[in-house]
Amino acid sequence: MKSCLAHPGRSSAIAAAATAIVLAAGALHGQTAAPAAAACPGGDAGITLSPGFCATVFADNLGHVRHMVVTADGTVYANTWSGRYYHNDTPPPGGFLLALKDSGGTGHADIVKRFGEGVSDGAAGGTGIAFYKNAIFAEVNDRIVRYALRAGEIAPSGKPETILSGMPLGGDHPMHPFVIDAKGNLFVDLGSATNSCQSENRMQDSAGIKPCTELETRAGTWRYDANKTGQTFSPAGRFATGLRNGEGFAFDAGGRLFATQHGRDQLSQNWPKFYTVDQGVDLPAEELVQLREGGDYGWPECYYDQNQKKLVLAPEYGGDGGKTAGICAEKLPPVAAFPGHWAPNDLLIYNGTQFPEPYRGGAFVAFHGSWNRAPLAQGGYNIVFQPMADGKASGSYIVFADGFAGAHEDPGRAAFRPTGLAMGPDGALYISDDVHGRIWRVTYRGGNAAAQLAPAPHPVVAAASPNSPLPPEGMHPDAGRQTAALPLPPGATREQLVLGDRIFHGEARDGTCSGCHGSDAGGTSVGPPLNNGIWVQSDGSLPSIAHIVDAGVSHPRNYTGVMPPKGGAQLSDADVAAVAAYVWAVGHAAN
Repeated sequence: MKSCLAHPGRSSAIAAAATAIVLAAGALHGQTAAPAAAACPGGDAGITLSPGFCATVFADNLGHVRHMVVTADGTVYANTWSGRYYHNDTPPPGGFLLALKDSGGTGHADIVKRFGEGVSDGAAGGTGIAFYKNAIFAEVNDRIVRYALRAGEIAPSGKPETILSGMPLGGDHPMHPFVIDAKGNLFVDLGSATNSCQSENRMQDSAGIKPCTELETRAGTWRYDANKTGQTFSPAGRFATGLRNGEGFAFDAGGRLFATQHGRDQLSQNWPKFYTVDQGVDLPAEELVQLREGGDYGWPECYYDQNQKKLVLAPEYGGDGGKTAGICAEKLPPVAAFPGHWAPNDLLIYNGTQFPEPYRGGAFVAFHGSWNRAPLAQGGYNIVFQPMADGKASGSYIVFADGFAGAHEDPGRAAFRPTGLAMGPDGALYISDDVHGRIWRVTYRGGNAAAQLAPAPHPVVAAASPNSPLPPEGMHPDAGRQTAALPLPPGATREQLVLGDRIFHGEARDGTCSGCHGSDAGGTSVGPPLNNGIWVQSDGSLPSIAHIVDAGVSHPRNYTGVMPPKGGAQLSDADVAAVAAYVWAVGHAAN
């Protein structure tokens, strides 16, 4: 969702009153966690894992690490990104590409080298990376380039060759993840520029463009030749279409190519006449699809309803809240589906042998974590394992690794957000994070090759959820937050300020503000901070802020988050005034 002004949970006051609670170990789909394994060597890596598995922090503080690849000698290569998605912060010095090696077998990289183009070269880094014919292929800006590795090199010393250039940048999904098969076919994802190809992106009741010309160059997978330099992106290279944002690619042992898909956003915010708030949080599913040449996976006309287990017609294209399938009956459905808005950022089919038999051939999915499930609790921020057989799901998924977000499953405050997966030559699993720049290495130490699937325990310390028990002293609407200490806007009342706080945090009127701006109003990757006294869209006056809240922001400055009127919530004039008063107070408190 791209609704600027959003928060992860109607019960965030509970989380504020009791900032941490102890949760019992649990499992998805009714499975029971096995007893915890013995303590892992190397200390606490800060995450929980399925029983028998251990993690080490392989490397840390690397920048915004995206995708990775591991070569036969165990060297890990990673791409890192920068720009407005990360508040235009300053990347680490040097190139955006990383070469990391554990020369001592300790589980930690003792050799870390940066290479490739850096900020001084006009680069912003990227997501995609691959290894093919003794060369590193990497996305940088609108290009995919190739760095040949000479004998004995960990980081390549030569200049890159351009394999592909001219890929579209901008819009909602400007990244270009890719994968290369054994024959040199290079498959690259071009995410959509919009949420659902509306005439006004992410705005209420805006119809879909017919035909959706965006599909000519976006929202699909393109195929090129990794052996050939100087190729230029064009519509002619399209391999499959109707994929809103593919991000993760992987091949199984049979050579089948799979991809993840981020489902569309804002059903309830853009189409309240068809969808309740709860439906907007739940729908649509995140998907795992098998890519087929010429395949059409439905976007933007269709979305996958995991409850009905079918593709249904989107409201922008004549849909009626999921009752009608229409042309969607002709589109290709996913092979597996996951909860809405969890954001599947990478995919790994486990073709190794270190992990127990039930994991072999199955799919690991890195969920970056939602920011658009407001006003309910956010979700994702984990690694899921999906059993697979013969190209299809063969059982229910489990949460394999959890606890990345720490105490706050919130896009602006999460400690870590999983974004990449790779497998080493020994079968170890690598997981990357693009907040803190951490890479974990996961190994199996349970000693039972036939061990059954079991979910990771819930993190011992986590933010309170809507199902958490109330604190002994009860709940106060302003519990744990400093609303009383905020400055009072001219002409506003303290009661208005408290109401605005509650709407902002999703505790009243189904407000969606903090999902985009963060529960602490400190900003996220899609929405600016409101607590620093810098006004990106308004002049900071109360009337100006109220106008922004009421009218929305169809063309945001410096951030990707389009904000529908009133953040997509059904707010009265009095509610708008209350939110404006709270935003004014938070911003002016900084001064």
